[in-house]
Parts: sequence; structure tokens; C-alpha cells
Amino acid sequence: MSAQRAETVPAKGFDDPVFDGQATFRAAMWALARPGRVEAVSAALEPPAPLSREAAALVLALCDYETPLWLDARLAGVPAVAAFLRFHTGAAIVEDPREARFALVTDPREMPDFRVFAQGAPDYPDASATLIVQVEAFGDGLTLEGPGIEGRAAFGAAPLPADFVPRMAANRGLFPLGVDLLLAGAGGVAGLPRSVTVKEG
Repeated sequence: MSAQRAETVPAKGFDDPVFDGQATFRAAMWALARPGRVEAVSAALEPPAPLSREAAALVLALCDYETPLWLDARLAGVPAVAAFLRFHTGAAIVEDPREARFALVTDPREMPDFRVFAQGAPDYPDASATLIVQVEAFGDGLTLEGPGIEGRAAFGAAPLPADFVPRMAANRGLFPLGVDLLLAGAGGVAGLPRSVTVKEG
């Protein structure tokens, strides 16, 4: 393979697109069904930096040519990322966040206001955006309540926006409209659907 050809070939995706894609899809669905519980994501793919393996795996499992995808400024400035995602999913990369069914955020501290994304409609609440948020680690510091949680659950992730709790409260107030979040961290994914209540402590 020539050097020129090597430069144009996107980075490696799933080793087994069917098996890895299905396993990652199941992890994402379980994460949303059991908010705050970290589900393992172990796909051995090699996305271009600054995109993490876990966040990339979620995009590859959840997006296809029918799912417009929005990238945050950190990713939009790296052409290799868009090329990788288009090659492995067929998804159209959109500039307007309101057009996106999925949004990929790798700089959580600068995450846009949730209201810039599709919120769904009363007759079609599922016509909303899902945000895939890349975090460095999971931990504690927050309390979750709501469907899929027995009583309360401790949860945390870093980094997150300083106003994350009020953002999530406003998002919960829109239910059944609003956005869903999938937090992709080291080795796993955690879900924060629009139905969850997030509190400090």
C-alpha cells in the first residue's frame, strides 16, 4: 500500500461489525434502562484522537445513514474524525445541532445548552436527540432517582459542566420531551435518560 493510500484509509472500526455492534447496542440500551449503572463497552477499535474508543463504539453501534450526527467544536476541527465516522456508519455530519438525532460531545465542560438539540414533539417524543458525552471517569457525587432505579442510586462522572444538575432538572421538567444522555467513559457507558432526576450529593 502506498503512503498516499495509507493516509486516506480511515482508522480501524469494529473487528466484527455485527457482534461488536450488537454488544455495544445492548450495553447502551441497558444503560438507559438502568440509569447510572455503568455497562461494559469493550470494542477494540482505533478511532482518531480525541475520540475515545467507548464513544466511537457507541456511534458505530447506534448511527447509520439515516441518523444525522452532530460533532462538537473539538471534534469538528479534526477532519479525520468525521471521515472515520462517515466511513464506518454512513451518517451525515450536520452543522446545525437541531438537525441531529445523535450528538457527540468530547468537551463536556463546553457542552451546548440542551435546548439547542431536538427535544421531540408531543406526538413524537422519540424524535429527539441523544447526546453521547465522552467523560474521563465515573465516580459519585450525584444522586439519581426515577424509573429503572430502586430508591436512589449514587452516580458521578467527570468532567461535567458546572451547571449540570440544573440542566438535568430542566430536561426532566420537559418529560416526555427532552434529550437522553449516554456517558462514555473508560471501559463503559452510563445512561441518563430524560426521565431521571439528578441531584447533588
